[in-house]
Amino acid sequence: MKNTFLLFLTTALFYSCEKGINFKLATADQKLVVEAQIETNQPPIVILSKSFNYFSNISRDQLVNSFVRNADVWVSNGVKTHKLIEYSYKVDSTQLYYYSVNPADPLTSFAGEEGGSYSLKIVVDGTEYNAITTIPVLSKKVDSLWWAKAPQNPDTTKVVLKARVTDPPQYGNYIRYFTKVNSERFLPGENSVFDDQVLNGVTYNVDVDKGIDRNANTPAEDKGFFHRGDTVTLKFCNIDKATYDFWRTMEFNYSSTGNPFASPNKVLGNISNDALGYFGGYATQFTSIIIPK
Repeated sequence: MKNTFLLFLTTALFYSCEKGINFKLATADQKLVVEAQIETNQPPIVILSKSFNYFSNISRDQLVNSFVRNADVWVSNGVKTHKLIEYSYKVDSTQLYYYSVNPADPLTSFAGEEGGSYSLKIVVDGTEYNAITTIPVLSKKVDSLWWAKAPQNPDTTKVVLKARVTDPPQYGNYIRYFTKVNSERFLPGENSVFDDQVLNGVTYNVDVDKGIDRNANTPAEDKGFFHRGDTVTLKFCNIDKATYDFWRTMEFNYSSTGNPFASPNKVLGNISNDALGYFGGYATQFTSIIIPK
C-alpha cells in the first residue's frame, strides 16, 4: 500500500511539472545562395538563387521564382576578366537558370586550368559579393579501377567498385568524386569529399560507392552498388580546402537531418557579405570501366 501511494505521488508530481511550450519561429531574411564552380578545361558556371525559410513548403513555382535573374557576374583568372551572361534550360517542365561565358566576347573568356587562381564578383540589387578559389594541380590520382562481387549479398547482379589511389607526400590534398553510370549524369557519392590526414604519401585501395541523387528515394539496400553490364565513369577531382570544407559540412548536415542528437553544424561557405554557398575549383581525372554481364 505504501509503495502504491509513493508511485501515485511521484506520477502526480511529474504531471504537475508539465508545461506546454510554444516556440515562435522567427522569419529569417532572404540571403543570396551561390553555387559556382570552374573545372579543368571547362568554363565557369554560376547558379544564383534566394534562400527559403527552414520550414518552407517549396513548390515548383517557388523554386523557379527563387532564381536570381539579371545579375551582374564576373569571373577573373588574374589576367582576363569576363562578364558572364544568363542562360536557361528546361528540366521536364521546370525552367532553370545559370550564368556562364559569353560567346560574343571570346577575347576575355577562358576555361579552367590546373594551378590557376580565380575570383568571382556578383552584383545583385546594388550589393556586391566576392569569392576566390583555386584549381589545384592534379597530384592525387586514381591508378586503376576494378570491380568485385558484392560481399554477403544474395543479389548476384550487384557489384562493388574499387580504386587504387596514390597520394603525394605532402599533406593538404583534398578530393571530391562523382560516378556516372552508362549515359546518366555524374552524381556525387553520399560522402563525396576526403582529405589525407590518415592516408598520406601512400598508395592504397578504396571502395568507390555509387553516386546518389538526393532527390530520389533510393532503397537503402541499393545504395553504393553498381550492376553487371554497367559502364561506370569515375570523375576524381582534386579540390582546395575551402571547397572541401563546404562539401564536408554540407554532407554532415544532409546525414544528420532529423536527428535530434546530432551536433549543430554550420555549412562553411566562401562567399562574402553573408551570402550562402561556395565558389569551387576542380582539377579533374576521368577513369572508366565496363563491368561484364
